[in-house]
Amino acid sequence: MKRSALSRPGVAVVASALSLALATGCSDSGSDSGSGDKATGDKGATATVKAPNDAELKKLIVGKSDLDGYRFAAADQSERFASSKEEITVTDEKCAPLAYVLTGFAPGDSTAYVNTMATPVEAKPSASSTKSMEDMTEKELDDALNSITDTLGGTVTIVSLSSYEGDGAQEAMSSVSDAVKGCASGFTATAKGAKGDAQKFTKVEAEKASGSGDESVAFAVAGDADGDKIVVHGEAVRHGSTVATYYSINLAVFLADGKPREYGIPAELVKAQAGKLA
Repeated sequence: MKRSALSRPGVAVVASALSLALATGCSDSGSDSGSGDKATGDKGATATVKAPNDAELKKLIVGKSDLDGYRFAAADQSERFASSKEEITVTDEKCAPLAYVLTGFAPGDSTAYVNTMATPVEAKPSASSTKSMEDMTEKELDDALNSITDTLGGTVTIVSLSSYEGDGAQEAMSSVSDAVKGCASGFTATAKGAKGDAQKFTKVEAEKASGSGDESVAFAVAGDADGDKIVVHGEAVRHGSTVATYYSINLAVFLADGKPREYGIPAELVKAQAGKLA
């Protein structure tokens, strides 16, 4: 596969885009109590529904027994963007829920959280580097980029489940919906620590949601990699007191020469996950 010529800054942006996908592999489960924008929701009562705990969410998240054609595994941890959502700072606080979805964290104040990475079986698993990007030579960066384009031929999707007490799930959905509407011009997210380089996104657009669950909202976020446009896709779906989020990225799409082909969140993944939460 040919790719467009990217300078070191361009490679850095692409690698950091990959790191957003990999960041979700920090843990297969865990409580999440970070802060996020909230807005009152009014679609379906959840106050009397007990929120699933970590163990229950693990049984509910989609896996290999639920959908053929995909492998499900924890993501690589070599390029984590942040170890917790408390470490993430967003230029405009109302855009924080989008940054959380794109870094693998729950969009609201959840009581439990789990995730998994789904990859089409025809796409080879990505090879993790033993070196950080900052320590790579120009040749090593070029080899790593070629490896990314060769191995990630399919769309990688992070599926996450988070549960909420009371009307927390509705509030989380409202915060995502408000962020999509209010962050059209983009936002910048920064994480604390050595790997806390700023991630700049230039545009947010609403997309047609799957319509599954009690309510759903979908969006596309665009960024710039040294002049090359990158686009990632996200969706949040509420099922009672549980919110499922999907984050899809296909690096081969925007690293290949020529016009990038269209891609999105695989409908079969959303359907399979919705079936387990019905």
